[in-house]
Amino acid sequence: MKKLIKILSIITLTFSFIGFYAKTAQGAELNFAVEPVIPDNQIDKTKTYFDLKMTPGKNQLVEINLRNDTEKEVIVEPKVTSATTNLNGVVEYGLTKEKQDSTLNYQLSDLVEVDKSIKIPAKSSVVLPLAVTMPEEEFDGILAGGITLQEKQETKENAASDDKGLSIQNNYAYVVAMVLSVNDKAVDPLLKLNKVEAGQVNARNVINATIQNTTPVYVNQLSVQSKITYKGNTKTLYRSSKEAMQMAPNSHFAYPISLEGKKLEAGEYTLEMTAKSKDNVWKWKKDFTISAEVAKELNTKDVQIKDPSYWLYILIGVILLAIALLIFILYRRRKKQKEEAERRKKMAQKRKKRQAMETRKRKNKNE
Repeated sequence: MKKLIKILSIITLTFSFIGFYAKTAQGAELNFAVEPVIPDNQIDKTKTYFDLKMTPGKNQLVEINLRNDTEKEVIVEPKVTSATTNLNGVVEYGLTKEKQDSTLNYQLSDLVEVDKSIKIPAKSSVVLPLAVTMPEEEFDGILAGGITLQEKQETKENAASDDKGLSIQNNYAYVVAMVLSVNDKAVDPLLKLNKVEAGQVNARNVINATIQNTTPVYVNQLSVQSKITYKGNTKTLYRSSKEAMQMAPNSHFAYPISLEGKKLEAGEYTLEMTAKSKDNVWKWKKDFTISAEVAKELNTKDVQIKDPSYWLYILIGVILLAIALLIFILYRRRKKQKEEAERRKKMAQKRKKRQAMETRKRKNKNE
């Protein structure tokens, strides 16, 4: 069964930092509502996500109110994840397929303990406790992530028996962001360009340039400009630019450079890229290679590229049909010409025979 996960992330981005929207209003597709209980050590009490300043090695219990307005019991399954950055340059706080970065020293799931599930009786409210334990060593910057709150789904067997005609299951969830810090020291962001390689996004060929934020700080208002040339050549083959992106602390994402429907060609290339965030500027130049095997494999899967062999077969078919038609026309013409010649020959023979008979008649009459 194909699952379409729709996350109702109550998150909004600002120019300088992140914002989080977590009102108690219940979503139309959700059977429960959430409301974070803001503690005293909240850095900005106007925020409705957890933005906590804590002491190294200390423990703290924070809470989220869960309300069920329906007539039946609801079971919620909380999951804790570190923040990541998706391919669109957007920070993800909920469940995602994005991999954690190698520079991330602490997983939020190792610092926040929460029950695997919690029951909310019909027409009732409960409190979900989260036990936060800070690392023993002091660190600069921030740790960011989120708590995904999703209603427990039926098993596949039950779902299959109840909804045999359905092939898509929609799962909705709330995501409550959490940001942890221990001091106010400013951290300058540092971006790196890692591997550059051919890939695909939505079955379309791209060149993926992996950008890494190696620092425990958000990179806000990130803009990227890039161009790709053949190695040793100055002619631009592909160009891309994007603005208003954001990267999570200690995260990475594969920035896709579209080929705009063109085929991948094997060879050696050079990527030139400039990234900007406020007063910070990073410039990179990196060579990369696309092998013939990779180019062939990706071109075969690209939905925008039509196999030229089909057109060749069509052209050959049209030519053969034209030749067959020409042969048929020539054959019919020769056949008609032959029939016409035979007809004229017979008519000539008849005239000759008739003339001979008339000559004999005149001769007999004279005698």
